[in-house]
Amino acid sequence: MNIEQIYTGCLAQGAYYIESDGEIAIIDPLREVQPYLDRAERDNAKIKYIFETHFHADFVSGHVTLSKQSGAPIVFGPNANPSFETIIAKDEQEFKIGKLTIIVLHTPGHTMESTTYLLRDENGKDHAIFSGDTLFLGDVGRPDLAQKAADMTQEDLAGILFDSLRTKIMPLADDIIVYPAHGAGSACGKNMMKETVDTLGNQKKMNYALRADMTKQEFVKEVTDGLLPPPKYFPLNVKMNKEGYEDIADVLHRGSTALSPTEFEIAANESGALVLDVRHQHDFVKGHIPRSIFIGLNGDFAPWVGALIADVKQPILLVTPEGKEEETITRLSRVGFDGTIGYLKGGFEAWTIAGKESDGITSLSAEEVTPKINAKEIPVFDVRKEGEYQSEYVIDANHTPLSMLNDHLAKFPKDKTFYLHCAGGYRSVIAASILKSRGYHNLIDIAGGFGALKKAGAEVTDWVCPSTL
Repeated sequence: MNIEQIYTGCLAQGAYYIESDGEIAIIDPLREVQPYLDRAERDNAKIKYIFETHFHADFVSGHVTLSKQSGAPIVFGPNANPSFETIIAKDEQEFKIGKLTIIVLHTPGHTMESTTYLLRDENGKDHAIFSGDTLFLGDVGRPDLAQKAADMTQEDLAGILFDSLRTKIMPLADDIIVYPAHGAGSACGKNMMKETVDTLGNQKKMNYALRADMTKQEFVKEVTDGLLPPPKYFPLNVKMNKEGYEDIADVLHRGSTALSPTEFEIAANESGALVLDVRHQHDFVKGHIPRSIFIGLNGDFAPWVGALIADVKQPILLVTPEGKEEETITRLSRVGFDGTIGYLKGGFEAWTIAGKESDGITSLSAEEVTPKINAKEIPVFDVRKEGEYQSEYVIDANHTPLSMLNDHLAKFPKDKTFYLHCAGGYRSVIAASILKSRGYHNLIDIAGGFGALKKAGAEVTDWVCPSTL
C-alpha cells in the first residue's frame, strides 16, 4: 500500500495518490494531470478510479481531463449531478484498489454531495479517511457555500454537517489517519491547523467541532459564527467542476503567445484585458505598466487572483519574470482563470527599452515614516486580515482588508497623502496597484509592513492572542 499526499501550498490543497498491487486511485486531483500520469507510468500501474469528494469551489479539479487521458471513471458521492459521465456512488458502496478497499461515506453539510472516503487495508482494518472539506484539521468545512444551490440556509447545512460528523466519522477508531482536502490558508474553513495529516483521535481531542458534549445548537452557532463572505470566484469554479472545462493544454497554448511591447499595448487596448504583473513586489514598486495590477507569484498568488479579479472570464495579459510564463498560466488555470491571451516578451525591461510609459509606487521604510505616524500627521491604512488586525495594530490605523478593498474604495482619501501597510509588504503592494488603477496616486507604501513598523517603534495596541478572538 502506497499513499502519497500531493500538497500544493499556494492553494493549501491536498490531492492523494493511492496505489496497491498495480492499481491506483486519485482523490481530488489538480487541473494539470500529467504528473499523475507520469507517476503511474513509473510505478507500472494503472489509474483505476478518480474520486471527487465534492464540487470544489476554490480550485478547478483535474478529474475531467484525467479521466479522458487515463480512461479511469470519475466517482462522486450521492446527490452529485454533473454534466459529464460519472459513477454516482451509493452510501457505503465499496471500490477495490488492488488489495485495498475504498468505502463511500456520504457526509453532507459542507455541500449536499460532500463525501468522505474510508480506506480499508488488505487485512480489513480501517486505515484512513480522505475527508475532503467535511473535516479539516482543527476545523470543519464552512456550510455557507452551497446554500443557494441547495435552497437551504447555512444553519440548515451546519445542522446536517453536525449529523454527518457524529454518525459517520466520530464513531471511527481513534488511530485512523485523517487526510483533508485543505490546510491553513484555505478560504473553505475558518481556522485550520498548519499540519496536513493527523489522527482522528487527536482531532476528537482538540478540534472544537468534534467535542463529545457539544449540542447541535452549539455546533451550528460556532461553525457559522464569524464567516466572511466567500470569494466571488467560488461559484464559477463550482460550475466548471460540475459542467466541465477546457483542456489545460489548450489554455497553455493560447496564453503562451509572446507579444512585443507594441503588440502587447495594442492587445491591451483592443481586448480590454487586465494587465497582471506577477513579478516580485520590489520590482513592481520600482516600475510597472500604468494601471497594471500586481499579484506576485511569490505569495498566495492564485487565491488573491480569485478574490480580487473575481471574473474567471476576464481576458488577461501577463508581465512575468523571464521563464515564468507557463507557471503563471498554469497557476491561473488552477482557479479557473483561463483567459490569458499572451505575455510581454522580454518582460518589463523590454517595455522600458521600447520607450513606453511607465509608473511606480512611492515606498518608504518603516524608520522613515514612524515619526509621522506617531505624530498622527498622515492617515494609515492596514490591509491585513481581520484577525491579524484585531490581534495587534498601529494605533488609530484604518482597517480595510485586502479581500474587501474593491468594495470600500471610498474610504481612501483622494485629496491627501496616506500610508498603506500589511504584515510584510506583499499585500500592501497589491492594494497600492488596485488603488492606483482606480486613480488614487497619493499613496505611500510602507516597506516591510507591520513587522517593520513595530520594530521601528510605531505605537501599537497591546497584543491579543488570535485564538482568543
